[in-house]
Amino acid sequence: MSKEECAVADWRVVGEQDGAAGYNPQDRFARHVKACEKAGVAADQTLWYEGYQLGLPRYCTPLNGLSVGSQGRSYANVCPADLDPGFRDGYELGRTYNRKKSEIRSVESRISTLEREIREDEELINQGKADKHATERKIDSSRRTIRGLERDIRHLQSDLRRIEDDMEDFPYDHTPRT
Repeated sequence: MSKEECAVADWRVVGEQDGAAGYNPQDRFARHVKACEKAGVAADQTLWYEGYQLGLPRYCTPLNGLSVGSQGRSYANVCPADLDPGFRDGYELGRTYNRKKSEIRSVESRISTLEREIREDEELINQGKADKHATERKIDSSRRTIRGLERDIRHLQSDLRRIEDDMEDFPYDHTPRT
């Protein structure tokens, strides 16, 4: 917070916004205290905490859990006991989606690296700077590896489609576990 924001802060509103964003309460309030001390303003913890509690239900929804997880953001375990199971259901499905997307990017990166190495090896052969037979064997091996990785990507994409279907159905078929 800036000095100006500290001077005019409605601590209940600030807390509500922080709760709705799912911030860790101790860390977030400590940041406000530190920022506002510089402005000579004392943060009102009681009002802030009241607002924070009002904001949490907006954060702790199953659909928001899905969003937070799919973006790869962390969860600070802030949801109240009655809202936590639903939020976590969404969060875990979102995290599964995020991890699968990451796996696909990793395999795609590996393929790109191998394709670049093949082009470099082909150029070395064309320039007469490499043992043609040994380098061609290396290129063939890399191409076989690429085909295997492309199969892996197809499987990962199939998994991802199933996860996306689950995400699409999530708001309609989700009943929080208790």
